[in-house]
Amino acid sequence: MVEISRLFWKKAFTSDAVLLGEVESAEVDMNTWQVTNFYVGLTDEATKKLGFKRPYLGKVVVCLPVSAIKSFKDTALLNKTVDELRSLKECKE
Repeated sequence: MVEISRLFWKKAFTSDAVLLGEVESAEVDMNTWQVTNFYVGLTDEATKKLGFKRPYLGKVVVCLPVSAIKSFKDTALLNKTVDELRSLKECKE
């Protein structure tokens, strides 16, 4: 078991070795107490590759389901490429 705050600010890489950004937060299902989604603040390069426009102040933050993560050690390694991430559905509340 890992304290959830230890997962934050770790770098997230796609399966094709693109630095996506850093994990900023997570969403927990209060009924099961399981993490369901992670929120990743994108780098400028990843923002462009995913087709977003960077805001003047701040950054783009995307929601990734736990199923998109292959492993979580020193970094978060996703099981999706940048192209596959474009087709992922947005996380819903």
